[in-house]
Order: sequence, then structure tokens, then C-alpha cells
Amino acid sequence: MSKKASGKIGVLLVNLGTPDTPNTPDVRKYLREFLLDKRVIDIPAIARYALINGVIAPFRAPKSAKVYKELWTERGSPLLYHGRDLQEKLQKALGSDYHVAFGMRYQSPSIKSALEELREQSVDRIIVLPLFPQYASASTGSVQDKVMEIVKDWWIIPNINFISSFCDDPGFIKAFAALGKQHMAQDDYDFVVFSYHGLPERHILKGSDHGYCKLGACCNTYNKRNKYCYRAACFATSRLLAAELGLREDQYTVSFQSRLGRDPWLQPYTDFVLKDLPAKGIKKVLAYSPAFVADCLETTIEVGEEFKEMFINAGGEKWQLVESLNSNPQWVEAVKEMILKN
Repeated sequence: MSKKASGKIGVLLVNLGTPDTPNTPDVRKYLREFLLDKRVIDIPAIARYALINGVIAPFRAPKSAKVYKELWTERGSPLLYHGRDLQEKLQKALGSDYHVAFGMRYQSPSIKSALEELREQSVDRIIVLPLFPQYASASTGSVQDKVMEIVKDWWIIPNINFISSFCDDPGFIKAFAALGKQHMAQDDYDFVVFSYHGLPERHILKGSDHGYCKLGACCNTYNKRNKYCYRAACFATSRLLAAELGLREDQYTVSFQSRLGRDPWLQPYTDFVLKDLPAKGIKKVLAYSPAFVADCLETTIEVGEEFKEMFINAGGEKWQLVESLNSNPQWVEAVKEMILKN
């Protein structure tokens, strides 16, 4: 049976989320929804509620609002408009046999509204692509959890396919490497830093396949035992990007950013790593943030500005952020191929 006879295929793109505005009340609302997610802060519900509402949201929201105001543009939040741009371009690339919807795990547009959009189109099946290259329970897992929570109440549930990880997808790797090569063609860099969003170490250990993960050399290969290990996936992405960029092992490092709280998070920490580089004679650094496919606070502000300032203050000369994939044509093609494969 042809696609036309059998109905459209729905595609749901999902990213993390963003406040509706950079004003403190909206930032506080966003932080509350985000951090109250049991997959993000995995402590008992009563303790999580008290921590978020009594400590983190009230004190962090005003500080975060200032940073969001730096990030905001005439089009609004970059994470939102880059997502909308990707949705529009992917729709054109896939054609009329598909319907592409876009939602956020937290805030607007919601996953529920995007799923309703697909249901209105009477799609025969839905392919869900959380826009997180490396699987983590706190990101991809949370999206999957939310989708299943919503569709369980539908009277008719179509076939649903989740793309859980694309950390080693050839199109993703080539598209991201191409952006780095553009910067490398303009200047000679001493070193490349692949900085990923951090996770508490306990998140990795909780998801370990029968104790396989030791937070060590087990991540030096990416295999069926650790394919859902975030740390192993980050190392896999880095090895593939380094190969595509023509880097030797001594020309790059992998590190983790954006930690929260006192519990041990994945190491080494990017802010510690970059401060040591100038003393080793490394003066020019190309910085990637390959956990993100759209520019946001963690890429533009944290890696692009805050880490740059730290590096220069430590004696470095140049710190260059490689922009995210956003709605780059090569990335749109890569996403199209992922959808067609699934």
C-alpha cells in the first residue's frame, strides 16, 4: 500500500524548552517545571518539591533571567526559533506524505499540543525525535516518558517509533564537523575542546547494564552494553568528530559543563580543564558543545562567552565557539535521512 493510501507519517521533533520571556516570573515558571521532573532531579518527591520551590527557583530565577536577556533576540529565544526553522525546512524536505510538528518538553509549544497537531492530521504512525544526540534519562528519557503519558489516554494509539540516540549518526557527525572545518580554515587552532552538558554520576550508574558501567575505560568503546550510557555516547561522538576533523588524540579533550549541586557530576569539568590549557602552551582553542543541536544559553552564553573569558584570563589568546547545527541545510538533510531510515 502506498503512503498516500495509508495516510501521512507524523514526525515529532522535541527540544528541552525555554521560558516564554526572559522576565523573572516566566524564568521561575520554566525552572520549576524543568527541575521538578523526577528524571532531572531524582530524589524523593517531597524533598524535590521543597528544594525547587524553597531554594532553587526563588534564588536562581533572577540570576537566570539576566542571562536569558543577554540571549534573547528580536525573534525571541534561539532554542525556539531554531526549532521552528528546523521544523519548517524538514517539512519541505520530507514533502506532503509527512507532517512535522515541533514541541518542547517544558513550556511552550508543549509536547501535548504537538501530538494533538499530529492527531488532527490522522497520521498512521509517529516518529519521535528528541533533539538530544546522546541518550540520557533526564532528556531523551523524559521526552519518551511524557509522550507515553499523553498517548495512553488516546482511544486510538498509532504506531510510535522513538529515535533514542543519534550520537554516532554519520549525517549528524558530518554536519557538525563541517561547521568546525569552516573555523579551522580561517585560523590555526592548537586544541579542540568537546564540552558536553554534565549529569550526576549516579544517573549513569542507575542506567548501567548489570553493572557494566564503571565511569572509566568502559566508555572507550561504544557497544550494545553501553549504547544508552550518556558518558559513552559523548566519547563516541567526540571520537567520530575528531576523526572527521583530522585530529590526533592529543589534539582534543572531552569535558562536561553546567553542573548543579554538590553531588559528583561527570568529570573532568570544562571550567577546570580550560584554565589549565594556557600553561601547557595551548593558546588557541576551538570549542564544541555537541550535546546541543540548537544554540541556547549553554552554548552561546556559557561556552561562547563565560568560558572564553575564563580562558583569556588564564592566559589564552583565542577561544572560538563552533555554532550549533540549528537549521543548517546539511543538518536538515541529516535529520531527513534519520526519519526515512525509521
